[in-house]
Amino acid sequence: MKLLKIIIQIALLYAFAWLGGQIQAWLHLAIPGSIIGLLLLFVLLLCRIIPVSWIEAGSTTILFYLPLFFVPATVGVINHLDLFAGKGLLLVAIVIASTIITIIAAGHASQWLAILTERRRGANESNDTVEGIVSDMHENGHVRVGGQVEQNERAARSDKKVPHAAPSPTNDTAQAKLYGKKGTQL
Repeated sequence: MKLLKIIIQIALLYAFAWLGGQIQAWLHLAIPGSIIGLLLLFVLLLCRIIPVSWIEAGSTTILFYLPLFFVPATVGVINHLDLFAGKGLLLVAIVIASTIITIIAAGHASQWLAILTERRRGANESNDTVEGIVSDMHENGHVRVGGQVEQNERAARSDKKVPHAAPSPTNDTAQAKLYGKKGTQL
């Protein structure tokens, strides 16, 4: 069943490459048809017209075997050795420089994405934590102000004089979580 799913997804990817080739031939574009098909698939994925699950297993399989697709191109270079005559050192320098630039660019991009993801995750967690602590404190009817615990607004509105209660451990724990202090009494 899994193999059939992968085959169908690879066929879908191939259909987009074929469609891109047809668009390229019909419009006489200078862009290769496979790139047009890839851009078409990208737009459809971005607009959520096609869900990622429709191509995920097939594309993962193709990426796994991607190095094998480079073998024919690399072996094909042997047929064109005259192009490289006298320029071997220059080509080696170009390959090394472009590899270093690619590694640096990919590293910076992945660090930027990791920081962005961590900020989003941290912002969501801190908002959830603060909201949870505030709601816990309001449910208990106590809010810590200036080192003392005051009764909630209903008790304050009534003309009763309510003596200040001793701080409850629940509120101290909640406030310690709120301010990021563990095991401390505020």
